[in-house]
Amino acid sequence: MHNLRLKLTAAAALQAMIAGTVMAQATSKAPQVVTVTGAPVIEANRSDAFGSLATEVGETQLRDLNALDLSSALRRTPGVAVSRFNPVGSFGGDEGGSVYVRGLGASRPGSEIKTFVDGIPFYMGVWDHSLLDLLPIGGMSSIAVHKAPQPQHYGNTFAAIDLAPRVAKRDGLAGNLRLSAGSFGTLVEQADLAGRFGDLEFSAAQGHAESDGHRAAADGTLDNGMVRGSYRLNPNWSVGALVLSADNNVSDPGEEGLPATRTGTYMTRGTLGMLSVAHEHGTWHGRLQVYDNSGVGVWNNPTAAVVRSSFHLSGLRWVEEAQPWQGGELLAGVDVDRMSGAVAFNGYTAYDGDTQRLVAPHVAVAHQWPLGGGWAAQPSAGVRLYQHSVYGSSSAPHAGLVLSQGETLALRANAARGLSYPGLGAPLLNAIVPPLAGPPDSWRSLRPERMDHVELGARWAPSRASVLDVALFQDQLKDRYVFAFPPVVTPPALVSLGAYTVKGAELSWQQQWSGAWSSFAGLTLLSSSLADLPYAPQRSLALGATWKQGVWRLSADAQAQSHMLTLNRARADGATNTAGVAGFAVANLRGAYALPALGPRGEVFVSVENLLDKRYAYRTGYPMPGRAVQLGINLGL
Repeated sequence: MHNLRLKLTAAAALQAMIAGTVMAQATSKAPQVVTVTGAPVIEANRSDAFGSLATEVGETQLRDLNALDLSSALRRTPGVAVSRFNPVGSFGGDEGGSVYVRGLGASRPGSEIKTFVDGIPFYMGVWDHSLLDLLPIGGMSSIAVHKAPQPQHYGNTFAAIDLAPRVAKRDGLAGNLRLSAGSFGTLVEQADLAGRFGDLEFSAAQGHAESDGHRAAADGTLDNGMVRGSYRLNPNWSVGALVLSADNNVSDPGEEGLPATRTGTYMTRGTLGMLSVAHEHGTWHGRLQVYDNSGVGVWNNPTAAVVRSSFHLSGLRWVEEAQPWQGGELLAGVDVDRMSGAVAFNGYTAYDGDTQRLVAPHVAVAHQWPLGGGWAAQPSAGVRLYQHSVYGSSSAPHAGLVLSQGETLALRANAARGLSYPGLGAPLLNAIVPPLAGPPDSWRSLRPERMDHVELGARWAPSRASVLDVALFQDQLKDRYVFAFPPVVTPPALVSLGAYTVKGAELSWQQQWSGAWSSFAGLTLLSSSLADLPYAPQRSLALGATWKQGVWRLSADAQAQSHMLTLNRARADGATNTAGVAGFAVANLRGAYALPALGPRGEVFVSVENLLDKRYAYRTGYPMPGRAVQLGINLGL
């Protein structure tokens, strides 16, 4: 309560400062209202010179979705499925709050998806999977979802989610304070500030959210803060820094009507720090980042044990981009990561393994040839090499081709290999699963998990107001590591075995209608050779619409998806998933009334989640909230 009073006092002080500045500005000149509708659900699908695709969700979409965290920000993104228990907070990063991409991300321990902040890995390193509460979206300008291996950008993963911090673009100071309250005792406060003064540029963000939950023991509290900035030393060189901190606590409400199934609370704390040096010399530019992050997750389960997991990740990212010849593009760099961690049960340390190191240099080249008639062809190729301190060396090649006709039509093909190393999760299992104690080093014989990805895509923009994106893909996964028993192996050991295929299609259409309307529709189809692949609905449809007229703004989003299996994919050989949830359709609505006297982004708003009061769940026995309302205000300068 003391911390809460301090936060509310700080919020009130910031509110007063912003409001005072705004009032002073309002008296000096008349405010102007600029009509900008903005795209609903996603900002855009963006492809690079190497035929790879990423879907971006920007600040406009984060506002219109009334997103409080990563899963609510990506809940309508094509190809993405989410899970959660509570209105605020994620319970341990599992079904209690996670993000899945084209059927990837459900493995525990470990995950086929890595999460990044400004290109820096940040996740629960000892279990090798993400904890969403460590990844606040406040102060972020965009979230990019890379839905397949892209060795030219990210290594040691099959898919990536990268949060880009806000960078001040204009001279002067700008800020925003958002306050809201509503159903289930939910309170939200988010503040951000950004400034640019000569060679100095910076931004800062702070957030607090809490809720009693829609049923008993569904409460959660999130606190986070971030400060970053850069300073230009001369026309060619600049230095920068970033610090992010998160402190959260979330409860498991258990199955409806069965309080004995509650598993306590999950607390997460983490801090990320990064220093960078960047240069720009004509068409040649690059950046070196040195990072260090650490954190802890404490699962306080009254019916079992208190599990304390700590992690430490450090290393560097060095990337250089250049256009060394007419039509050419070169991308090269190296990643160095060091990982360590420990796990204790009821105060007894069960695992405190040696530090692992992964070094991954990479290079990619593309060249564009004009073909005539406005057409151009851009083939590309590259490779990422790996050297792991335990698992040896491997390689991940990729190749692509883009055929384009100006800004109207682009056809692309991409083939890439993704590798995901077992990391600390393998020796951890070897240490805590009793049957594996016989051969204590069986994990050292594992191979990196492998995914071979092929994708064909097209982008057609017949006008500036209309964009159609299509993607057809196939993913072949093999060498997933599991612990196996006789007769598969003798004695019980960790082994790399098993393979499956996921095929799918994504279709999205963005349209800016005449007047003040814009709309979005996205359809995802998935088919897996693995019958019990969780969080991979065969069909999902996302819809969004935004209307802006004068001071009024309405944003609506909806999703309909078919039945899907749930729960994580255990690492035991032969383990299956049988639990699932029925298909559902959910719609949300946000309405805002602009008040220029409160600043450039000043408004009052109301947000209604689950507008039609549908009953649905992401896990059997864990119903999501019915209709919920939030009332709020934005103040800005």
